[in-house]
Amino acid sequence: MRIVYRAQNLIDAHLVKDALESVDIPAFIAGEYLTGGVGQLPALDYVAVLVPASSVDAAEPIVREIDGALTEARLAIEEQDDDTGTLLPAPG
Repeated sequence: MRIVYRAQNLIDAHLVKDALESVDIPAFIAGEYLTGGVGQLPALDYVAVLVPASSVDAAEPIVREIDGALTEARLAIEEQDDDTGTLLPAPG
């Protein structure tokens, strides 16, 4: 098994895993249960998505696409927060 993605959180890891499995690439999330043991500390670099070594080449473009979409979404949220001072849409 080879790491193809290091997730910021479990949701991101599951998005990548589900995308890979939807095209019949077996995927496994390592460190999924470690985040519960971390407590109040941020769970950085504990969660990773792994695939068999034979599937790395097929997985990489899918992982790049998902990672790019997640990065764009985070930037959009930060930009919206900068514009309004809140993550919630402005009323009206």
